Amino acid sequence: MIVKTLACAVVLMSAPQDQPNSEPASTAAKASLASSSTAETTALELLPIEQNIVHYTNVQRAKFGLPALEVDESLMGTARKHASWMTRARNLVHTRLPVAENIAMGQRGSQEVVHAWMNSSGHRANILNRSHRHIGVAAYRTTSGTIYWCQQFRP
Repeated sequence: MIVKTLACAVVLMSAPQDQPNSEPASTAAKASLASSSTAETTALELLPIEQNIVHYTNVQRAKFGLPALEVDESLMGTARKHASWMTRARNLVHTRLPVAENIAMGQRGSQEVVHAWMNSSGHRANILNRSHRHIGVAAYRTTSGTIYWCQQFRP
């Protein structure tokens, strides 16, 4: 029996044009990631799309009088690792880590994914949870263009 292995490149989303209020959905990073261990963007150096996820999440929190979430280095690492894994595995599944988490796939941009999360009661509850103070986020694109999203929260 011959077994064929499908190689899967994962692309970390880093479109320079992906700024708040400007969301081209089709732009992807040039850097291919072979494994989740390569999802090591330096400490708190957020890519534009990651900045946008945090921005749009905090816009929603502000609408309800909640304080902005602070980007957390540890949560950034675990969100990137998990989003990378989901993208490579083509599997939308929550992490086993003890964090609150929102995941999604298929939305074309950060504003769209935050909007989708806000229209889902469980995801909305995570975003608007008063005890959450820290956030980590990630977005990865498959070679076929599907984007996998991850937000993680903690007090």
